[in-house]
Amino acid sequence: MEWTPEPLQNKLYVVPTPIGNRGDITLRALNVLRHAAAVACEDTRHTGLLLRAYGIVPRRLLRCDEHAELRCAAELLRLLQAGEGVALVCNAGTPGISDPGAAVVRQVLSAGHSITVLPGATAIIPAVVGSGLPTQPFVFWGFLPRRGSARQRRLSEIATCSWTSVLYEAPHRLLRLLEELQKMCSPERRICIARELSKVHEEYLRGTIAECLHLLQQRQHIRGECVIIVAGHRDEGHAHKL
Repeated sequence: MEWTPEPLQNKLYVVPTPIGNRGDITLRALNVLRHAAAVACEDTRHTGLLLRAYGIVPRRLLRCDEHAELRCAAELLRLLQAGEGVALVCNAGTPGISDPGAAVVRQVLSAGHSITVLPGATAIIPAVVGSGLPTQPFVFWGFLPRRGSARQRRLSEIATCSWTSVLYEAPHRLLRLLEELQKMCSPERRICIARELSKVHEEYLRGTIAECLHLLQQRQHIRGECVIIVAGHRDEGHAHKL
């Protein structure tokens, strides 16, 4: 069946963008980005370069990082009230998932406007499926708190959770996280580390926490954002209740 581009409506379109491989954009996403009255994005330079790679000259780019999200929401609301269709993207993946965007969505919905969230690129699903660990149920924790009791509480929740746990981590903090997981969960808990997904150096490391930690400690550099998938705790009597 032939796909026909849809005319943009008076709403906010939340548009996923590739997490690495630019071929992972959808036809529908390109149509929205080409015709939106404005594209709100974390980094106007990054998104401008991405759109030019697809031959798109945006009508307007609005900065919408964590420092400007509420100001951007106000401008998007002005455009929506004028009857325009607008788009929201982040640097990679789906806005609002460990990236700016959730506050914009809340503001738009609170003002009575419609939103459409396009399906598309995200690191979570490829990482979970490729891990070889149970894919359902799983719980997504995002990035852990950086320090203190909040971080310890979250690690304890992961250690006792009976579901597969999925979290994000930056490469320069990965070894510290694995050391903490080894202490809280046990060295024999099975994990998978998915790194550089969809890119040239895509890698899945599968094994126990101790095995993966030992392997990564031998490397001079660890590059690329990481998704860590942790097998669930099998003692259901002590499982974290969600």
